[in-house]
Amino acid sequence: MSDCLFCKIIGGEIPSTKVYEDELVFAFRDIAPMAPTHILVVPKAHLDSVDAVTAENSSVVAHIFEVIPRIAREEGLVNGYRVVSNCGADAGQTVKHLHFHILGGKPLAVEMA
Repeated sequence: MSDCLFCKIIGGEIPSTKVYEDELVFAFRDIAPMAPTHILVVPKAHLDSVDAVTAENSSVVAHIFEVIPRIAREEGLVNGYRVVSNCGADAGQTVKHLHFHILGGKPLAVEMA
């Protein structure tokens, strides 16, 4: 999508601090980190959110969940980390491109807002 922030980051139109890339996935550091380690993992193919995952495209999500532990290990997140995906405005999704947050590097609060 031409107006999607993450598509522009994936395409190199907007700079980012890349952490990982392969043919299906792009991962980069969040510009407003909520933890010492805060990385966004996105599929290169545009999907609006978790709601857009289907039997036809779910293999990219499976691949993302194979990549996440690799990124976490490389980042030294040996004591644990959180993986979050917000779906829709009420959940706090601000960019309509499926993405997963890897958060770690300190003990994280467990209560829900």
